[in-house]
Amino acid sequence: MIERGLEKPGKTKGGLATAMGVRPGAVSEILSGLRLIKASEIAAIIDYLELNSVPIMGRVGAGAAIEPEHEQVPPEGLGEVQLPFPISEETIAFEVAGDSMLPKYENGDVIVVYREQRHPLASFYGEEAAVRLKTGERYLKTIERGKSPSLVNLTSFNAKPINGVKLEWIGEICVTLPRGQIERLRAKATARTRKAAKTHAGRAQEQ
Repeated sequence: MIERGLEKPGKTKGGLATAMGVRPGAVSEILSGLRLIKASEIAAIIDYLELNSVPIMGRVGAGAAIEPEHEQVPPEGLGEVQLPFPISEETIAFEVAGDSMLPKYENGDVIVVYREQRHPLASFYGEEAAVRLKTGERYLKTIERGKSPSLVNLTSFNAKPINGVKLEWIGEICVTLPRGQIERLRAKATARTRKAAKTHAGRAQEQ
C-alpha cells in the first residue's frame, strides 16, 4: 500500500519521512523489510499517502439515469471521499441520487465500489451493485437474471424494474457511507489538515 501511495503525483519517500517524523532512510528500510512500522506512525502514513482517499466518479441513479455519463468524468474524478480506514484495492466512489433504493440507500449516501469488475455476470444475480448499461446509463440497482444469459433485469425497492438490458460494467459494492457519516469524516479531515499546517508552520519558525 505504501508503494502504491508513493506512485501518486507529489508523493515522495522524503515527504513521507517528514510526515512520519523519521530520518529519510527509514522509509526505504520499511519498503525493503529492514524496519517495521510503528503503531504511532500508521496515521501519518495513511494521511500523507492518502491511502484512505477514494475518487468520486459521479453520481449513480437509484431512480432515473444520472449525468454526467461515464465518458464525461475526468480521470481524477469529481472530488474524493476519505474513508475511516485505508483500502488496498483499486476503488472508486459514487454519490447515490434518488430514493428508489430506500430504506437501504438514501439520496446523498456514497457507495465505494471496485473499479474493475472482478466476477462474471451470473455471480451478481440477486445482489445490489453500481451498473453501467451498454447504452451508457448508470444505476444503483439489484441485478436479476434476464430472459437470456446476456440480458438482466434491474430492480429496486420503490421503482419499476428495468427489464432486458445489457450491462457494460458492474461495480461490486465494498463500502457504503451514509451521508451523515461522510459529513463528519470531512469535518475531521479538515481539522487534521489545519492541525498539520499549524505544526508545519511552527517547525518552520523554529528553524
